[in-house]
Amino acid sequence: MIRDRLRQNLTFIHEALREPEDFAIRWHVEGRPYSWSVFAALALTAIAGTTTYGLILGLSGGPEEMFRCGGAFTLAAGIAWSLPLPALYILNSLTGSRLRASTTFLAALVTTSWGGLALLASIPIAWFFTIAVSNVLVLLAVHLAVFASVGVAMADVFSRVMERLEPRRGRLPAWWLLLVGILGAELFHALGLFSFFFHAASQ
Repeated sequence: MIRDRLRQNLTFIHEALREPEDFAIRWHVEGRPYSWSVFAALALTAIAGTTTYGLILGLSGGPEEMFRCGGAFTLAAGIAWSLPLPALYILNSLTGSRLRASTTFLAALVTTSWGGLALLASIPIAWFFTIAVSNVLVLLAVHLAVFASVGVAMADVFSRVMERLEPRRGRLPAWWLLLVGILGAELFHALGLFSFFFHAASQ
């Protein structure tokens, strides 16, 4: 019984990361076909990606900076994605959306999980440049390029999911990602995620 449930959950998680639109459609149409453990695994994927990449982000500053960046990156990403969610649901409802709150949350969770996986895939690139390049401004440019690439990919995933859920509304809900980006940039600055690079460059 437990083995069957685990196998089924792994199948759902694989579908969420490979075919996020179909994963969200199943939840929207069938009600609640996924257990809480599927949601937990998706959240852990996002956390693993941000925390691990945060460690690489602080690699040039030593162990203390690595752990600080790992925690700060995860905190910033979590706040940036979760705070605008109520506004997204309320404004979508006011403009004619018929999605349940849980479906909106699932679309965001699948997107962040996909982003976490993309960050994990980007770690070899960031690690290579961190080891091979000593110029902190070049390293900063590499990290910003990774963030921009992952952000664009996440925006595409979220837009495709929302468009499949409500084709008549198209990709209109993607405006919410502007709030995520602005809030994320402010939190990155407030938590000093790039302070090491600027401090090193000024010396």
